[in-house]
Amino acid sequence: MKIRKAVIPAAGYGTRFLPMTKASPKEMLPIIDKPVIQYVVEEAVASGIEDIIIVTGYNKRAIEDHFDHTVELENYLEKVGKIEQLEEIRKIARMANFIYIRQKGPYGNGTPILNAEPIIGNEPFAVLWGDEFIYSEPPRLKQMIEVFDKYNDPVISAVKVPKEYLNKYGIAKVKPVENRIYEIEEIIEKPEPEDAPSDLATHGAYILTPDIFEALKNTKVGKGNELWLVDGINALRDKHKIYAREIDNGKYYDTGNKIEYIKANVEFALRRDDLKDEFLTFLKEIIK
Repeated sequence: MKIRKAVIPAAGYGTRFLPMTKASPKEMLPIIDKPVIQYVVEEAVASGIEDIIIVTGYNKRAIEDHFDHTVELENYLEKVGKIEQLEEIRKIARMANFIYIRQKGPYGNGTPILNAEPIIGNEPFAVLWGDEFIYSEPPRLKQMIEVFDKYNDPVISAVKVPKEYLNKYGIAKVKPVENRIYEIEEIIEKPEPEDAPSDLATHGAYILTPDIFEALKNTKVGKGNELWLVDGINALRDKHKIYAREIDNGKYYDTGNKIEYIKANVEFALRRDDLKDEFLTFLKEIIK
C-alpha cells in the first residue's frame, strides 16, 4: 500500500530555546528565512506524501498560519510587483493537504502518534519530528519508502554518530540485510557509550504499520513517566521485522539544540549564492 500520510509531532514546549519559545513554536525557528518544520514538510512532499498531519499544542497556531494562505500578504505582494515572493508563499499552502489535531494524553513522543489514529486509519504511514531534519538527496523518507515497498515492515531512518554522542539517541542492535539496510534486533534508548550495541542512531523518521496503535495502547508509560514510541516499536517485533535504513548522502541537523541550530544556519548560509560570499568574508573577519 502506498505511503500517503505523514504525522509530524509538534506539541513540545521547546524548553531548550526559552524564552524565545514561550510564545513561539520551536518548529518555527528559521534556518535563514525558512522555518525548520517547512524543511520537514518539503522532505515528506518530495517523497510522495499527500496528507500532512501536524499534532500541535496550545501555543502552536503560528504553524497553522504558516501553511495557510495569507490573503492580505498575497494581495500586497501582487500589488507591489513582488511576484517571485508571491509565488513562493502560495506554494507553501499548496504543498499538501494539511490536517491539524491537538495532542491529548500522557506526555511522551508516543502520544501524538496515538492521537493521529482516527486520521490514519488502517494504512501504513510516516512519522517525522518537527524540530529536526536530514538534508539528503534523494530525500531521507523516499529512501525509507523504497525499503518499506520491498519488505512491507516498519522502517526507521539511521545515521552513524560519534561515540561521544551515543548517549543522546536510541541506538540499534542490528544485523545486516543488504547495503545500508539492517534488521533491528533491539533499540537501546540513550545508552552510555560502553553499553551501546552499535554506532547507528535510529531516530528522526519512521514508517509504521497501523498495528503500532494497538501496541502503544498496551504500552505502559516508561522513563520520565512518558509514553515512548520506541517501546511501542519494540513491541511490534512479535509480528514484524523492523528495519533500519542508513541514509545515503545525508546530513543530520538537530535544530532543537542551540549549538547545532547555529551550525545549521551557518552551513545553509554558505550554500546560498545570494549570501555565501559576504557571509564568508564576515566569518573570516571574526576569526581574525
